[in-house]
Amino acid sequence: MKIGNIEFEDYAVFLAPMEDVTDIGFRLLCKKFGADMVYTEFVSSDALVRNVERTLQKISICEEERPLAIQIYGRDPDAMAEAAKICEEADPDIIDINFGCPVKKVAGKGAGAGMLRTPELMLEITQKVVNAVKKPVTVKTRLGWDEDSKIIVTLAEQLQDCGIAALTIHGRTRSQMYNGEADWALIKEVKSNPRMLIPIIGNGDIDSPEVCKRRFEETGVDAVMIGRATFGRPWIFREVKHYLKTGEKLPPETFRWYLDVLKQQILQSVQRLDERRGILHSRRHLAATPLFKGIPDFRQTRIAMLRANTLEELFTLLDEIPEKFHLD
Repeated sequence: MKIGNIEFEDYAVFLAPMEDVTDIGFRLLCKKFGADMVYTEFVSSDALVRNVERTLQKISICEEERPLAIQIYGRDPDAMAEAAKICEEADPDIIDINFGCPVKKVAGKGAGAGMLRTPELMLEITQKVVNAVKKPVTVKTRLGWDEDSKIIVTLAEQLQDCGIAALTIHGRTRSQMYNGEADWALIKEVKSNPRMLIPIIGNGDIDSPEVCKRRFEETGVDAVMIGRATFGRPWIFREVKHYLKTGEKLPPETFRWYLDVLKQQILQSVQRLDERRGILHSRRHLAATPLFKGIPDFRQTRIAMLRANTLEELFTLLDEIPEKFHLD
């Protein structure tokens, strides 16, 4: 599979762009475990054009994480085109347009998945961004705004006509948010459309190697994107890639091995931000990681872990877990 001039191996697996999650430290960790491409957090076009420092920091990248896509969002065609030019100067491999974020503060203002209510504007933005830059431009979107307006099959062709290099489809409508199951039937329909010539990337509910392989086989997509299942589990890429190549599950590591990965992730956040903000940033991963699921009488430790305010306090709690709960 190729996106622009970038070649990927068969069964490529990408890290999905996620706000407050896919910072540079987490991207590098997922890359280390086998992610074929990583994406930045989504970046506001308006903030980029205004040179907001915190937003500019989001498009800071390094060589070790390539190939990498910077994802932008907004609803003004000219601002989106200008933001794409700013991103191009940061030298990503791909510029991705977010037409899929369902949260109210984005979609409610007509950006992200809110664009699914105004497909003409979506297409205008896409065309202007494609024309503004030389880097490959891709799009991430959903099936439609709601159950009665699943427009993705027609929309995919229209986006392709604008000149995008690949299309990622999350198998839900905006109205679903992240509820219910992702519907891959329409993703398959887009991929099966003989008029579609660009790579199609499937997204939604891929949380295990087995599910990932099944989605490839059932839909024929060119790549898949993993999002929420990476929370507190960056090693999922290692597990998925091994299963796709061998058909066998990767033998589990020791509990301490997984714990060390989480500690490494926390340290990266602290070094990138500061102690307080780095710990706050890591709490989502600590709360969601499957590593602690099923441990009897773990509730009080979990509460203490999520309330820890210093690195010393947090690491002391984490280091006590294997012995306290008799885990290897």
